[in-house]
Amino acid sequence: MVDVAGLELTAEDREVLAHPLVGGMILFTRNYRDPEQLAALCKEILAVPRKSRLLLAVDHEGGRVQRFRVGFTRIPAMRTLGKLCEEDSAKAKDEARLHGLTIGQELSSYGIDLCFAPVLDRDFGVSTVIGDRAFDNRCSTIIELARSFREGLNAAGLAATGKHYPGHGAVAADSHLELPVDRRSMDALQEDLEPFEALIKDGIESLMMAHVRYTSVDHTPASLSKIWIQDLLRKRSGYEGAIFCDDLSMHGAAVVGSMEERARIALDAGCDMLPVCNDRASVLGLLESLKDLKPQKAASDRLKKLYRKEA
Repeated sequence: MVDVAGLELTAEDREVLAHPLVGGMILFTRNYRDPEQLAALCKEILAVPRKSRLLLAVDHEGGRVQRFRVGFTRIPAMRTLGKLCEEDSAKAKDEARLHGLTIGQELSSYGIDLCFAPVLDRDFGVSTVIGDRAFDNRCSTIIELARSFREGLNAAGLAATGKHYPGHGAVAADSHLELPVDRRSMDALQEDLEPFEALIKDGIESLMMAHVRYTSVDHTPASLSKIWIQDLLRKRSGYEGAIFCDDLSMHGAAVVGSMEERARIALDAGCDMLPVCNDRASVLGLLESLKDLKPQKAASDRLKKLYRKEA
């Protein structure tokens, strides 16, 4: 999954987006000026000649993480729903569903397939990068509200992406800048898994892995770990949906080596799609160095289920 720098495609962008190893594109604030421009850009992206169409995605959770603002409904941080839930659970669930529905309707109208939400992390008050992006610290509240939010997305024809498995909220470090290390026992981590397990049982369509090292389980970050992805997520939890690595350009992934090494380790661990953002040179290098790879049918089939549907 790649990105582009501007408000319209360049010749190089089109060449990259047509490459058979590229399966998706992620949009950022820099790609948005106004609704008319976004509609033209999305149309241009989806018109790139390919055997199978691109999966078009954006981080659009609400609060601090909402890429498009002018001309879009302002969605509050999900923590506001957690606070409301303490006073009126039914109203909080209704609002969560409405936020999911609004996001889904607005994004799908531009041809966007996937919103990388909801955040299923618990907030322990130590992670500034998660913070009010989390619904709450209480698993029961997170599960209730995330279910309602996903229901709204689905009603608008969009799939959901739960993140960041197995939980990013208990570490202070920002994985964009360094590798966070969580030294809690597996028993302690198990509670963080509850929201993910609940949404997995519901059939959530995709999950995004955390660039966090959980030393009681594996010294490899979860996003690149066979233990977390294959043994725990796929086998133990029976998860059958799509798995996104978090952005391989983030410093949390850099501990395992070069960009090519990160990509090969992530694929070998079981990730279905690898976002590589804000680093066109690395994208071009990867497309050359990974030219021996063939897209895997099982991964492609899981990702195709994320294409938007007519609501």
